[in-house]
Amino acid sequence: MTNRNIILNADSYKASHYLQYPPATTQVSSYIEARAGRFENAVFFGLQMFIKEYLTKPITNADIDEAKIIMEAHGVPFNEEGWRYIVKEYQGYLPLELQAIPEGTVMPIRNAMVQVINTDPNCAWLTSYMETALLRAVWYPTTVATVSYNCKQVIKKYMFETTGSIEGIGFKLHDFGARGATSEESAAIGGAAHLVNFMGTDTISAIVSARKYYDADMAGFSIPAAEHSTMTCWGKENEAKAYENMLDQFSKPGKLVAVVSDSYDLWNAIDNIWGDELKNKVEGSGGTLVIRPDSGDPVSIVTETIERLMQKFGFSINAQGYRTLPDCIRVIQGDGIEERTIEAILATMKMRQQSADNIAFGMGGALLQRVDRDTMNFAMKASAAKVEGLWRDVYKDPITDKGKRSKKGRLAVVKDEILGYKTIQENDLGRRNNVLEVVYKNGKILKSYTFDEVRENANPPL
Repeated sequence: MTNRNIILNADSYKASHYLQYPPATTQVSSYIEARAGRFENAVFFGLQMFIKEYLTKPITNADIDEAKIIMEAHGVPFNEEGWRYIVKEYQGYLPLELQAIPEGTVMPIRNAMVQVINTDPNCAWLTSYMETALLRAVWYPTTVATVSYNCKQVIKKYMFETTGSIEGIGFKLHDFGARGATSEESAAIGGAAHLVNFMGTDTISAIVSARKYYDADMAGFSIPAAEHSTMTCWGKENEAKAYENMLDQFSKPGKLVAVVSDSYDLWNAIDNIWGDELKNKVEGSGGTLVIRPDSGDPVSIVTETIERLMQKFGFSINAQGYRTLPDCIRVIQGDGIEERTIEAILATMKMRQQSADNIAFGMGGALLQRVDRDTMNFAMKASAAKVEGLWRDVYKDPITDKGKRSKKGRLAVVKDEILGYKTIQENDLGRRNNVLEVVYKNGKILKSYTFDEVRENANPPL
């Protein structure tokens, strides 16, 4: 279950930090960035969900009572006075200011994405207390959006090379990850992050999330599809009847239906059932049958599946010289899919003169679950503090790991048309525009984005 008491949405050691700052510390400023990893660019996404779900709801004295009992029994100090002050002076809304780059922005790593500062001098301890919740709210959806974005760049490359177009790319990578996520909330957050780049999903929680937090009427779409149980319940001897029923139920003009076809013998299903017994029905339905092989080596199975379907249903050759199945039939691969296998499949297809138009992908665990904070080395670090009325730089610079060196001072992010994004100190901003915008202050949302705006930021028109 999700804990809605924000006081308890923290690491235990945070509870004692209010006693550890220098006397007369009145403000602490921190920032969030991705420091390293296998991606050079990050797609920033997800902070708005956290703000709307957690920071627009005030804490109450009942929340403080609950936290006091738990923290003191847990063995850590509890800043009851500080939390009661927030309820009394701010009606329970957190006296914080959050700045962030626009959601959907694609920006090189090692730049500030978010900057946080307390707005009340009595609450300097609050900035870093929020690290656990804020960092988690940013690193996970941003990492998923970045994984999805990089898969899109791979698919886009091969579509250009083998078709001369990226028409339909929005449905080339489908989210199959709901059942592999650690929680329904994770599926909702990560699934929404994927939809920043694509429009295909089977994660219903994701479309609910995009609707609730980003005003998206419908952010993602799906089609009727078979699973092994609905096929194997007919019995092996009735495999053809199971497939025929899928066509009868769902294959209509302009419609798609996906059928998993490897419950027994994929090659028999392609060569003898789909390509012979049911061929006329497939071709005459007016719809598109999407064959799903679901086991074996993805590269060899996909390319062989397409080859056999071409032998049975024929193909056309496009202007780039690559073969494409007729509109009535396509393939989706959902087993073992990640960025590297997508590229391996498409590269092998290209080598065999098969167009990328023939294939779509479904991605599950590798999309929503096979990521962690270290995938992009996310961190939230204090960079400035006001002590006795004077600002001082705050930073770490461990001699044992220079990659963990943190930034200094109050920060700003600028964008140059030639040099791109760069994080600088706020004092050096001059007349340049700060890409970091105030999105939240003292319980109020000051800037929000629709899902269409997020998508446009991540995928600007060519």
